[in-house]
Amino acid sequence: MTMRPDIAIVLAAGLGKRMRPITDTIPKPLVRIAGKTLLDWGLDSLAAAGVGTAVVNVHYLPEQIVAHVAARRAPRIVISDESDRLLDSAGGIVKALPELGQQPFYILNADTFWIDHGPLNLRRLALAWDAAKMDILLMLADLHQATGHCGSTDFLVAPDGALRRSKGDPAGLIYAGAAIIHPRLFKDATAEPHSLNAYFDKAIARGRLFGMPMHGHWITVGTPDAIPLAEDAVAGALIGSQ
Repeated sequence: MTMRPDIAIVLAAGLGKRMRPITDTIPKPLVRIAGKTLLDWGLDSLAAAGVGTAVVNVHYLPEQIVAHVAARRAPRIVISDESDRLLDSAGGIVKALPELGQQPFYILNADTFWIDHGPLNLRRLALAWDAAKMDILLMLADLHQATGHCGSTDFLVAPDGALRRSKGDPAGLIYAGAAIIHPRLFKDATAEPHSLNAYFDKAIARGRLFGMPMHGHWITVGTPDAIPLAEDAVAGALIGSQ
């Protein structure tokens, strides 16, 4: 029987430079979309999926995030403080490994979120997880179910769910900012600044990077002018899910 992860790391330490001037005074994860912060969209998804603990890493204006999450009870919040040095996505995970433990855990980006249609995508991800053949399982979105995405696709999906880089192929899918990963992938890694993308490529080379297409609508907010588009998408997606 598959056991779903009971812990997650939410990557909330970025500088949010493209969101200026809003992020001159608040960190990007506290930008509000439809009355809820980007960070809370992700934390609420974790709580709905029954995840008990979320490690939130912080760097830019960290005291605001610490104060914001102080009242949360579900999930329980643990802060991983990167105030002294920004460690990028993988470096932040490596620093937090003592809190994350030895079992597979969720990763969420704090600047993207989604509206579920049907069964919760995080629970679907847990059901699709197979530690015997996977090191990483990514949640994926189609270009047509995404709002705010200005780039191309990221991955092509084989019939068995294995991934390879799409190199912009329009038939590919987007990494939707949520995943399950096994901590063994970070064996011997150090908490120095480096990107999670290197681990995606390592897993591809070993045939151990897999993906699961999400159900619902995926939203990313990169610039201030993306906020009204995101709010319209939330309104439309919520109506469509009823």
